[in-house]
Formats: sequence, structure tokens, C-alpha cells
Amino acid sequence: MAEKRKRTEISTLGEFGLIEHLTKGFKSLQKSTMKGVGDDAAVIAVGEKLMVVTTDLLLEGIHFDLTYTPLQHLGYKAVVVNLSDVYAMNATPTQITVSIGVSAKLAVEDLDELYAGIQMACEHYGVDMVGGDTSASLTGLTISITAIGEAPKESITYRSGAQVNDLICLSGDLGAALMGLQILEREKQVFQQTGLEQPQLEGYDYVLKRILKPEARVGTIEMLKEAGIKPTSMIDISDGLSSELRHICKESGVGCRVYLEKIPIAAETFKVCEELNFDAVTAALNGGEDYEMLFTIRQEDVEKIHGLSGVDVIGHITGASTGAFLVTPDGRDIELQAQGWVDC
Repeated sequence: MAEKRKRTEISTLGEFGLIEHLTKGFKSLQKSTMKGVGDDAAVIAVGEKLMVVTTDLLLEGIHFDLTYTPLQHLGYKAVVVNLSDVYAMNATPTQITVSIGVSAKLAVEDLDELYAGIQMACEHYGVDMVGGDTSASLTGLTISITAIGEAPKESITYRSGAQVNDLICLSGDLGAALMGLQILEREKQVFQQTGLEQPQLEGYDYVLKRILKPEARVGTIEMLKEAGIKPTSMIDISDGLSSELRHICKESGVGCRVYLEKIPIAAETFKVCEELNFDAVTAALNGGEDYEMLFTIRQEDVEKIHGLSGVDVIGHITGASTGAFLVTPDGRDIELQAQGWVDC
């Protein structure tokens, strides 16, 4: 009788564990491969510069809901989330490819709207759309975008460069995208229960924009270059502050201390959290899709960083043995837990 095959549920690994499990046996065979799996983008040597390549998959029902997501906004966002990964490598995006799986419920005019958003993002960030693929889909709209960028060899920044005593810095504020999503989900439920066609979205402009039409933080990258600061490590915040800090700590072989009172949360986000009885700290730590830049700098660059608008120092890097913790105003240490994708 054949031995029963072992079955491991994907949910026991989570997103990051699954990626590590599936790719652990792959070795780089080409000398031009400078960095493979494990960062915001792969890095490939091409002449005097380095090329970065990243790809992202967006699935209807998982990453977006067409009930409340305008197709033009979706196209724009699909580009931005990939460009953000390029910027997180301290590189400049140059081209994208776009592949889509199209369900029967969409018409040509719908795809026109989607591609209008893609074109708007390309023009705004100065990148070229150079190809892709289309296919029918039986499970809803699927969007896969690959972004390509470039940088001088000395400019590339990895997740793995953080050193003990480096300062942890953050652009912008956190939690707004999650709260925008909560508002949209609330209004969707009201519509399903009452049939009212007009959602009540007045007064939520900030959080709604953060979820529906986010922007990549090219301005932060430009400010750092102008100030003469090269981050020792960097990552964009797509899965929440906790997860991204854990990535930097793991790849750099370090620990960290982040101070709760230093984490920037916008007044608009606090207001929505209070209205929905949602903890603002949880939104900031685990919400994701804020696409802010999280990076570390050397101690000697502290004066330079204080002169940059919209950038906050929120903590510091410690030895690996100390772990990754959030420090509360009363001095308590709370271990940071990576969230990530657990949909299946």
C-alpha cells in the first residue's frame, strides 16, 4: 500500500515563509546576477550600471475589489507599487511591462480605463511601457507588472546593510491606507444591506487617496541624494512597519528598537480610527500599502536627516541577540511580529 503523501498547509508558512521555502534551492548561475530573491528587486550587472527588476501580481478579490476601486485608479496603483520597489533599491525606474488576465465581465471600455491609469503613472514617473501579455481569466481580473530600473553600482541599497547603532528612519505617516480600506469596506456593506447607491465618503479624502491612488516616494529618494545621505539599508512599506522591520533585521543580521511615540500617524488617520473603534498603532504597524520608505542611516548623518522634510527618526538598530521590539512610552518592550499574507 502506497505511503500517504505528507501535506503541509500553505497557511502554516505564511507569505514570507512560503517564498523562502520555494526558492531556497535556487542558486545563481550567472555572474551578472548580483542579487536574487530576498530584496525589493533583483539586481543584475549590465555594463557600468546595475539593473534592478521587480514584479508584482494583483488579483481581483485578493488585492482589490472592483466594487469600489475605479479602474483608472487601479491601473495607476498597479504601476506605483512596482516603482516603489525600484526606489527602495535606491534606483531609478525606466521601463515596465504589463500582463493582464481579463474576465468576461469587462469590456474594451473598461480596459481603456485601466490602461489610462497605467499611462498616467508612466508619464508621471517618467517610465516607458515596453510590452506585456493578455489572456482570458475565469477568476476575475489579474494584473502582473514588471518594473525595470537602473542605478550606479555605488548607489544600490539592499535590506542587508543595516549596522548596529544605525538610526531607523521613515518617510511620511502610516496607517492611512488601511483606514481608507476600512471606510470602503464599511460603505460596501451598507450598500449590500440597503441598496443605497451613494456611499458616504465625505471627509475621508486623505485616507481614501492613500488606498486608492498611492504615490511612490521618489521625493524622499531625491532628498536623500541631495543631502549626501546613502541609506545603509532600505525597504518600502507594503506589508506594514512590523513586517518590513523584521525583513531588514533578518537580512542584516541585527535587531532593532522602535519607539511608539516616534511613529508618525496623521490626524486624519487617528480620526477614522476613533470613529471605527480601531487601534491606530495596530493600523500603523500592520496595515501595509502605505508605500513609505523605511531606511537606516549612519549616526554621523543624523544632522543631515533632521533637515529633511517629512522624514522622522523612529528608532535604532541593535545587536541580533536583542531581537526586534517596539518600545512603549512607559518603557515596555513589545516584540514586533511580521504579518504578511495568510490568505490561503
